[in-house]
Amino acid sequence: MNLQNPKKFKLLIDQAHEVALNVLRPISRKYDKAEHAYPKELDMLASVVDGMNAGSEGMNAGAAFNKRGDTDTSNKNGVNMSTALSIIEMCYGDTGLLLSMPRQGLGNSAIAAVANEEQLTRFEGTWAAMAITEPGCGSDSAAIRTTATKDGDDYILNGEKIFVTSGERADSVVVWATLDKNLGRAAIKSFVVLKGTPGMKVERLEHKLGIKASDTAAISFVDCRVPAANLLGNADIDVAKGFAGVMETFDNTRPLVAAMAIGCSKASLERIKEIFKDQLDTDYGTPYLQTSHIAAQIYRMEAEWEAARLLMLKAAWMADNRKPNSREASIAKAKAGCIANEITLKCVELASSAGYSETELLEKWARDSKILDIFEGTQQIQQLIIARRELGKSSSELK
Repeated sequence: MNLQNPKKFKLLIDQAHEVALNVLRPISRKYDKAEHAYPKELDMLASVVDGMNAGSEGMNAGAAFNKRGDTDTSNKNGVNMSTALSIIEMCYGDTGLLLSMPRQGLGNSAIAAVANEEQLTRFEGTWAAMAITEPGCGSDSAAIRTTATKDGDDYILNGEKIFVTSGERADSVVVWATLDKNLGRAAIKSFVVLKGTPGMKVERLEHKLGIKASDTAAISFVDCRVPAANLLGNADIDVAKGFAGVMETFDNTRPLVAAMAIGCSKASLERIKEIFKDQLDTDYGTPYLQTSHIAAQIYRMEAEWEAARLLMLKAAWMADNRKPNSREASIAKAKAGCIANEITLKCVELASSAGYSETELLEKWARDSKILDIFEGTQQIQQLIIARRELGKSSSELK
């Protein structure tokens, strides 16, 4: 691995950093207190992001990959890498506001992962939320009970989804549903349901511990008619391939959630280093065992943070180069989510009363970081996936 950021992304990273400091940070507390209020400042920012995306490799909260049929085998640092690097900087500003960015929904990752060429063109520019979790189905995505029944040129969706990020604001929702409950995982497909489709209703918005700027919705589907052309990818049920098709979505999104965790914890780490700058050796020349206890804790957190960053870069690089990265995506997500929780909470503790006060953003970053170890697959689920890959076990063999 080349351990430096690709030089061609320097301008993108610098732009994202400036946006984080000059746009997101100043309104961070405002929208933390005004839960469910739409951050109007993001409308202005959307045009800036579109400009950042004007090149072939910009920022996109829904990762993408090389065009289908691309036979170029040279090393690539593409959209997955540029997205991850820009997300780090944006979450350095505010994670909830990043998740509220127009046209940057996690559902775009599902479209990028499994859509055919016609669908990629048709849904280009849409802001897509992703609806997977159900009241009786949390980490086990294979237990989905929302149904999709073929009726002529349409599918009829029935079911309920919860914890849908940007579920109220997005232009469309990518809904995971089963074509046949009796066929298990293989029958689960994803559908693009446009906002305003009859039968689709936002039931409520959740009150949350963190990322309050982002709307998190519960959505019901009652005889919701969706064109068959909106089923992403292949409509055939391949029992041999099983769940692999739709699960490719997570291989794209998990490195991005890791990037969110790295950005959020970076903010806390930098602030705590600023608070205790008089106790730190900026050249790292003092032997670890001769430093103060506070300095030693900060140095250890820096090392853990750097490890998570490198794991995330590897997973994103593999996605750009079309290498199977399910194991690496889960490792990156598990490591980054864990250390983000640890770092942000430890920084609150080390800063004492200042860390717990709303005069600082340290307590907010600690609250925001918790979801980053949960959504897109909990810490425990990531460890289970990693174990399956290491031991060569299937999901039925290792539960």
